[in-house]
Amino acid sequence: MTCAAVVLAAGGGRRYGMPKALVEYEGSLLVERAVRTARAACDVVLVVLGAQAVDVWRTADLTGATVLANEDWETGMASSLRTGLDGLRGFPGTVDAALVTLVDMPGMTPAALTAVAAHAAPDALAVATYDGVRSHPVLLGRDHWAGVAGSAVGDEGARRYLAEHSATGTVVEVDCTGLADPADLDVPPPGVPSAP
Repeated sequence: MTCAAVVLAAGGGRRYGMPKALVEYEGSLLVERAVRTARAACDVVLVVLGAQAVDVWRTADLTGATVLANEDWETGMASSLRTGLDGLRGFPGTVDAALVTLVDMPGMTPAALTAVAAHAAPDALAVATYDGVRSHPVLLGRDHWAGVAGSAVGDEGARRYLAEHSATGTVVEVDCTGLADPADLDVPPPGVPSAP
């Protein structure tokens, strides 16, 4: 089964004060870190840019990733998710599942991505949990892409779709406790400037 990683990195980072893709964290940009982590788990990696996309594209080392631009990034994460899934539909060869991860989770690891990607199949739905709480990455089988795209609104990606399908027992929860840190960077750490 072919599983492709989709890194959502289009947001403007309102609370952070700058696009998170351009935030430097432990010596590299968050988007570089997310792409490297995704490439360690998947052969195919798409990264969706939006806010200051040209600056990110010029500045960041996105080697090995296909870059897509979401022109509607200001409408929220849902449009970026749709952009990524649309990009996979047109990808050479068939991609069976999309492994969705976020740019602002620097504690994500190849181990967590690989654990969730192991469930890849066209009809798969899987989500990582940490101490019983759902987070990322999220695995969306190809059969579900149209439904996810249709139900995603604003800053809510696949959450609603997954909630609807959880009732039928079709969503696999993958325990990634200890494999990664699911914390996201919403605001700069104390003492770190929010913008250059």
